[in-house]
Amino acid sequence: MRQAKPDIEDVLALEIKRDLAERYFGFRRLIEKDKQELDRKVRHQTISLEQQICFDLARLYILLGDEMLIDDFLALAGLQEKLFFDPYLAESPTIRRRLFQGVKRRGLTKAGRFRNLALDCYESLTDHVNQYRAKLGELVEAREVINEEIKLFRRKNDIGLIMGFLRGLNGASPTHHGPMGGGLEVGLGASVDRNLQVEPPPPIETLLPIIPPLVPAPEIRDELKKLTDLAYKLHGRSFLSSLTI
Repeated sequence: MRQAKPDIEDVLALEIKRDLAERYFGFRRLIEKDKQELDRKVRHQTISLEQQICFDLARLYILLGDEMLIDDFLALAGLQEKLFFDPYLAESPTIRRRLFQGVKRRGLTKAGRFRNLALDCYESLTDHVNQYRAKLGELVEAREVINEEIKLFRRKNDIGLIMGFLRGLNGASPTHHGPMGGGLEVGLGASVDRNLQVEPPPPIETLLPIIPPLVPAPEIRDELKKLTDLAYKLHGRSFLSSLTI
């Protein structure tokens, strides 16, 4: 018994369905890939933040030691809060040695080495904050691009319209479902629409802290020297002895 040839309308309907599915899921995969890449960059920035800015600030907190001096330093630098501040840092000789291991020290006298160490740490901090802010701006722009992609995706892929079109290909009227409808009830199309839509990535500021630009080192060098000289008088000699420098 010979098999009946497929109807040309069925073939065309199948091709249209396949084309719609490929376009929908292809575009969606591209957006999801962009979201994964953004997530990877956010995680990288978190590591960078912890390893660079956190360490720079921790070194300065330890060098200054006194909380009043730390508050004065933060006001000079333009920081509104004690980022990554932990009083335990100053109390742990092991942490101090690890934080300053490999950090270059220069100066002929102990007081000079202490002062230069603080100034160098601040210059390192300002450099790292500038780099962080630049990368943060790139992440914000990348998120905006993804949001625009999602808006375009939604405009071109209205699930309700697509499903209505597919039901039409199967001979169903707007009020009577054909085979493609699969018994869809009122409201189910909206539910499918919600499940198949792509959610935008969360705002970058909810994932990473926004750090303001710091006052450049040359503008507050004299004030920083005064703070570090006070810190040296308070605990500088014992601090340098604990690092054996």
